[in-house]
Amino acid sequence: MFALLAAVAVIPAGQTFECTPTAVYDGDGPVWCAEGPRIRLSGIAARETDGTCSPGHPCPRATAAEAKSALVRLVGEPIGTSPHGHTLVRGPTMRCTSTGGAGGNRTGAWCVSPRGGDLSCAMVRGGWAAKWDRYWRGHRCD
Repeated sequence: MFALLAAVAVIPAGQTFECTPTAVYDGDGPVWCAEGPRIRLSGIAARETDGTCSPGHPCPRATAAEAKSALVRLVGEPIGTSPHGHTLVRGPTMRCTSTGGAGGNRTGAWCVSPRGGDLSCAMVRGGWAAKWDRYWRGHRCD
């Protein structure tokens, strides 16, 4: 499976990479990839797992549980829960483009899933996450 505490490298900004999702923590990530990266979806903000919105972040109406459940459905099928609260998933390989570091050992990225299309766009369109203008950077949804 994956090691929850293992250090992973941040993918450099502009680099395209593959991510086969193995776990989802909350509505904007991290999404854990079998290939190693931990992805924080670019351009959006979802509620924290305790239901709050961080100061200075946009705050969607959807609950934290609704957002996490939506992201899980967009990337794959739930197959269990880790001891650390991640929803374990099995899903098809996604194509992502890094926007660089997103704090800690997370890579900010725009990702397209065969199941859900552009994940950031889908999360905003569904109301599960709010568009974060500061990080949206002119991204276009199809």
